[in-house]
Amino acid sequence: MRFFSDNAAAACPEVLAALHAANRLDTAYDGDAWSRRLNGAFSELFGTEVEALWVATGTAANSLALAALCPPHGSILCHRDAHIQTDECGAPEFYTHGAKLLLGEGPGAKLTPATVEALLAGVRDDVHQVQPHVLSITNATEYGCVYTADETAALGELARARGLGFHLDGARFANAVARLGCSPAALSWQAGVDALSFGFTKNGGLSAECLIFFDRELAAATHYRRKRAGHLLSKGRYLAAQLLAMLENDLWLRNARAANAAATRLAEAAGPDRLIHPVEANEVFIRVTADEAAALRGQGFDFYDWGPGEARLVTSWDSEPAQVDALAAAIRAL
Repeated sequence: MRFFSDNAAAACPEVLAALHAANRLDTAYDGDAWSRRLNGAFSELFGTEVEALWVATGTAANSLALAALCPPHGSILCHRDAHIQTDECGAPEFYTHGAKLLLGEGPGAKLTPATVEALLAGVRDDVHQVQPHVLSITNATEYGCVYTADETAALGELARARGLGFHLDGARFANAVARLGCSPAALSWQAGVDALSFGFTKNGGLSAECLIFFDRELAAATHYRRKRAGHLLSKGRYLAAQLLAMLENDLWLRNARAANAAATRLAEAAGPDRLIHPVEANEVFIRVTADEAAALRGQGFDFYDWGPGEARLVTSWDSEPAQVDALAAAIRAL
């Protein structure tokens, strides 16, 4: 019974059916019928004109977005626990040809305008220091916490006032939207976001992410960067078909709601004494002793240890209710 990562979840049936339907001869790269529909489909979803590019991984989506927003001599402000800092093996620095990450603090891996201002205050406006160019946040965060529309907009307002681009790592963007019940626009371009890495692989896709540019001029050079980075797949229709299938009938939201609901059941079982962070998406961080962790594993539950005395439990769109209930009961019995 595996609760270690939504990266390992199955691809949902609608995605597999879309892949089968796309399994025929068409134009190569991104000139096929499916890829040509992406701009229109995502523009309709967000209620504004966007440029939508498929890529195979979230790391590529984040890094290509940051390369569009930040020059090699610039810096990117992010949380100390942001995925672009802790889990992408220097890819943002590689894709930007050397941009520096400036790291901020905050509970739940969230930044606030005050923490961003503190980071900016530490940078002198002279040639001897790397100048800030981009603010990057993650929603939902690496600890499963969600930025509200107002919180995102406050950061977006600060970014505009300070001349910064605004990037949103949305590997679990669907979970954030599902949690808040708001429009995807409210958490993105209406809050000042310039580029969004919209995650689908964790949410029922096979291997497909979407890089959304709300400032479409930023996308022009990204087409070349995507090719140069080795992410212009010759059969891109298979990625585009997955994305379109996830948008149809709001499948992306249905899947995210299912994952969130499963996490909520685990959070209720853990109770406030065990929970380390608020459970607002599909990740649950709990306090457990080594013996308790061993007891859970002895009953067949698989999860990551997350530092001494901590464990991370991640639910997915396809988490089986019986397994979720079994883990909830096992946590209650500790």
